[in-house]
Amino acid sequence: MDRVAAEGDIASLVSSGLSVSRAFEGSEEIGAARDLARSFLTDIQAVHGTPVSVRVLSTVQLVVSELVTNARKYAPGPCLLTLEARGGTVDVTVWDSEPALPAILPADPGRIGQHGLEIVMAVCQSLHVQREPVGKRITTAISLTDEPAGDAADRRL
Repeated sequence: MDRVAAEGDIASLVSSGLSVSRAFEGSEEIGAARDLARSFLTDIQAVHGTPVSVRVLSTVQLVVSELVTNARKYAPGPCLLTLEARGGTVDVTVWDSEPALPAILPADPGRIGQHGLEIVMAVCQSLHVQREPVGKRITTAISLTDEPAGDAADRRL
């Protein structure tokens, strides 16, 4: 995880948010994007004491995988992945250079492929698509907390 503050500044960093960004250029780097998400959430738990369940970790990695895959598949050039934790959520943002906004198709179990955004919308609290001066930016929010049912301690990383 990219460190932005000295050891004494950690309290202010946690309250204002933690983030990491990295550019990805090839389809083979989709696994590296998932690894970045896992490392980021593991650091949040280990260094800052914020509980992160296996369900949240899996959900964030799934969303990262779907969004980076779409960016690599449909946009020329690199994409930029940013993960930001603040206020009880993790924002997953992917920028790419393709100005065309994605088509969010209605659920169709008979359709082969093109279910990525449908899946992302099902597991996230929100999804925002924004056209940029160059390309577009897709941002999702995922809650860091699990549902209250069961023993959360058993589901932590």
